Amino acid sequence: MPTPSNRSLERGIEILRAFRPGSTLLGNGELAERTGLAPATVSRLTQTLVGAGLLEHDRPARAYRLAAPVLSFAHAMRTGSTVLQVAAPRMRALAEKLRINVGLAVADRSEMLYLESIRYNKKASLRSVVSGQRVPIELTSLGRAWLATAPLARRAELAKEFEARRSNWPRLRREIDKAIESVRRRGWCVASWQPEIVALAMPLALPNERVHVLNASLSTSEPANEVALELGAPLLALGEQITREFIARGGSLA
Repeated sequence: MPTPSNRSLERGIEILRAFRPGSTLLGNGELAERTGLAPATVSRLTQTLVGAGLLEHDRPARAYRLAAPVLSFAHAMRTGSTVLQVAAPRMRALAEKLRINVGLAVADRSEMLYLESIRYNKKASLRSVVSGQRVPIELTSLGRAWLATAPLARRAELAKEFEARRSNWPRLRREIDKAIESVRRRGWCVASWQPEIVALAMPLALPNERVHVLNASLSTSEPANEVALELGAPLLALGEQITREFIARGGSLA
C-alpha cells in the first residue's frame, strides 16, 4: 500500500500533467475536473506547487500556469539521455539526405511522447511536431509500432480506453492488428492518420532501456504502400545503426 506521502506526490504530479498546449492557464475547478481529485485536495496541492516554484498563480485570472523551472527538467532529461545523444545526429543525417521528417518517441499512458523531431520534408507539412508533443497511440504509426512490443495485458487495458473514446474503434482495431503483424513480418508499420501525411515507424529495443520508437514521415499524395517501399529500408537501417552505436557505447555517457 502506498503511504500518504507517496499519494500526495502522485497527486501533485497529476496536477502538473494536467497542463497541455492549449491548456496553459487552469483554475482549481478545471484541475479538479481533469485530475478527478477533490477540490480541497487540488487547492492544497496548487498552493504547495506554487511554494515549490513549479506553478505560478495568476491572481486576476484566479488560475495557475506552469512556472519556468519546469523547463529545466526537460533540458536535464534531454542532455542526460544517451539514447538521444546517439540517435539525434543520425536522425538528422537521414532527414537531410531524404528530405523527410524523422522522429523518436516513447509511450506515456495512452499517448506517444516525442523526444526528438527533425523535419526536413521538402513539401509544406500540415502540422508542426516538436519535442515534448504527444500523439494518440491508436491512430499513429508510432503508437501502433509500440503496441507490437507491449505485453498482452497492457494492450488489453489500452484497448478498453481506445474503445471508450473512439466511435470507429472496430475499424481502428483491425488497422492496429494489421500494423502489429506488419511489425512482426517487416520490422515496421505504416499509417496515414492525417490528410496527405504518411508515416512509417519501427520499435527500437535498446539494452536496459524502455522501448523507443523511430518514425519517418512526409507530406505526399502518394499511396501509403508506395511510400512504405521507399522509406522502409532506410528506416530499418537507421534503427540498426542507432542500436549498434548505443551498444558500442555501453548504454552510458561517453
